[in-house]
Amino acid sequence: MPQSLARIYVHIVFSTKERRSLLQDKRLRDQCHAYLAGTCKARGSPSLIVGGVADHVHILCMLSREESIAVLVRELKRESSKSLKTKSPDLRSFYWQSGYGAFSISPSHVEALKRYIANQEEHHGKEAFQDEFRRLLKKYGVAYDERYVWD
Repeated sequence: MPQSLARIYVHIVFSTKERRSLLQDKRLRDQCHAYLAGTCKARGSPSLIVGGVADHVHILCMLSREESIAVLVRELKRESSKSLKTKSPDLRSFYWQSGYGAFSISPSHVEALKRYIANQEEHHGKEAFQDEFRRLLKKYGVAYDERYVWD
């Protein structure tokens, strides 16, 4: 086969440093999500949806054939941090956590995940980010050490 073809859906999750609620302002949060979506597109990994709440984001994208998840996430964090730091003096020391979660998604689950990401504000009225993240790790069978998950 002369072509390299792929369609890999990835659910990426990461929080602000120390899970600080720095994205409380809805307008700022929407700008951040739009910026993350634009960065995904520019890197060849178009997003289907970006959402989240004051202390973390969820990104559903189609992973580029030419870039690893680690490089994509590094660039998403770097570019969005730079942008956020220009929005307000309160955000001059904005950082994302150093780690992240990335989970492969079956095409048959894409629509359900899009709804889940779109309803993050409602969802987090019932479940804290740390509990959500632990649940995702368990769901996808990811072994982890609690001492090193949070920063």
